[in-house]
Amino acid sequence: MWEPRGHADMYGGWVGPPTEPGSDVSVLFLHNEGFSTMCGHGIIALAKVLIDTQPGISDGRLVIDTPAGTVSSRSVIDQGRVTATSFLNVASFVSDLDAVVDVPEVGEVIYDLAFGGAYYTYVRASSVGVSLDDVSGLIDAGRAVKRAVMESTTIVHPVEPDLSFLYGVIFTGPAENAGSHSRNVCVFADGEVDRSPTGTGVSGLLAILHARGELDVGDSVTVESIVGSTFTGRIDSSTSFHGQSAVIPEISGRAHLTGRAEFWLDPDDDLGSGFLIR
Repeated sequence: MWEPRGHADMYGGWVGPPTEPGSDVSVLFLHNEGFSTMCGHGIIALAKVLIDTQPGISDGRLVIDTPAGTVSSRSVIDQGRVTATSFLNVASFVSDLDAVVDVPEVGEVIYDLAFGGAYYTYVRASSVGVSLDDVSGLIDAGRAVKRAVMESTTIVHPVEPDLSFLYGVIFTGPAENAGSHSRNVCVFADGEVDRSPTGTGVSGLLAILHARGELDVGDSVTVESIVGSTFTGRIDSSTSFHGQSAVIPEISGRAHLTGRAEFWLDPDDDLGSGFLIR
């Protein structure tokens, strides 16, 4: 994920054998800071790669084990190629609404905290004085807000201690296109910026909107990314997750193959293990 093979905003997936009965594969997603617990755009991309390059998945269905739980994807196949993918995510829920944290670099910030495969803090970009197209400003504000929330709040996942941490900060704002609900920009890991609307982040957003009474089961919203791409999130069902009200999100989007690469590691390369400029 680091230079010289990658870059600070690169994202990947380590595909392995299934870990649960009835599953097809497992995946560990990775970024510039290590492994992540779940990734929506990664699931959509993985389905595209596996179905387009591996013969035999004719019905477009995959069951994928992730650290956050097992998810199931369904892809539309046209002439042997995936044209769209949706997946049912793990149970997503709200931990806090309208919480307040003091961020030294900004002041008091109001945020929501929700889990959609990972924990995210949701902040209106305008409330911290940044624009959703100001990448440097978003990275600085994201790091500051994440640090402040981590110092002031103890996150405890109902089941899995390894999921009990704040993964990223999602800045929200108005959509740029008619028909979209809003725009998400996620800053996570070591200042990494998601180019997608963040599938796990949209899942958490659905849980927030459901908790506020703004969405019901069966309702959907389209959320834009920093580059204008979109995911559609739909509340498939409501559930109880270890005594906590939750929803099962369905996230839909598209992925595209861009190439195949072979990375080499020269044992004499002093920088071969990788480095980050930022």
